[in-house]
Amino acid sequence: MPTQWIDIGVNLTDSAFSKDLEDVLERAQESAVSKLVVTGTSLSESEEAVALCERYSDMLVCTAGVHPHDAKTFTAATENALRALYKEPAVVAVGETGLDFNRNFSTPEQQIHAFEKQLELAAECGLPLFLHERDAFKKQFEMLKAYRDDISNAVAHCFTGEKEALYGYLDLDLYIGITGWVCDERRGTHLHPLLKDIPADRLMLETDAPYLLPRSLKPKPKSRRNEPCHLPHIAGYVANLLDKEVEQLSEEALANSQRFFNI
Repeated sequence: MPTQWIDIGVNLTDSAFSKDLEDVLERAQESAVSKLVVTGTSLSESEEAVALCERYSDMLVCTAGVHPHDAKTFTAATENALRALYKEPAVVAVGETGLDFNRNFSTPEQQIHAFEKQLELAAECGLPLFLHERDAFKKQFEMLKAYRDDISNAVAHCFTGEKEALYGYLDLDLYIGITGWVCDERRGTHLHPLLKDIPADRLMLETDAPYLLPRSLKPKPKSRRNEPCHLPHIAGYVANLLDKEVEQLSEEALANSQRFFNI
C-alpha cells in the first residue's frame, strides 16, 4: 500500500486560506495527504466547515463544536444548531471542545458549561470528541471520566502536555493527536520520550494548519503559514523518534484515523 496520510486537524476556514484554498488542497494531494479533517471552532466556523466539505466532498470532512475560547458564546440556540449539524454526513466529530485555563478568553465557568453541553451532545449523537486542553488537565480529565462510558471515542488533539496528562488520557482509552509542536526544539522536546508511550493504535497526526509550522522544516515558506502538505515532514520526524519506518507509521496512523472518524 502506498504511503498516504490523513491530517486530522486543519483550520481551513481560517482567513489565511481564503485566497488560495484550491492550491493548498492540490499541494496536500501531491504530498499524499489524501483526506483532511477541517476543525470547527465556533458555530459559524463549523457551518463554514460543512459548506467547504460539500464543495470538496472527495477530500474533506469536518468537526463541529465550540472551542473553549468561544465558550462565552454558547447558548441554548448554539446547542440546537450543533445538534442539527451532527446529522450532516460531513461532520465526523464533536469539537473542537474542551478547557483552556491558559488564556481564559472565556471564563472557566463558561468553558465548563460549554464543554459539559458538548459532552452531552457527543453522548447523544454517538460521534467521537475532538478535544482541546491547555493548563486544565485535572478538570478536563474529571469531566471526561464522568462521561467516558457514554462517549464513543475521543482524541486529545494537538497534545502538548506532560506525562501525567498523557497517561491520564490513555487510561481513558483516548487517541492522541501529535502536531509539528514536536519539531520545536524550544518547547516540544519533552514530547520526544513520551511518543514511545503512545500505543501504535492510538496515535494520529495533524498539522493544525495554518498554525504550528514545523520549526525543523527547511526551507520554510516565506508566508510562515503551515499547510497540510507539511504533514509528511512531521510524520518523518515522529517516525525517526519512534525508530520506525515512515511506511509503518503511515499504515498505523491511517488505520487509526479511518477507524476513529469512520471514514
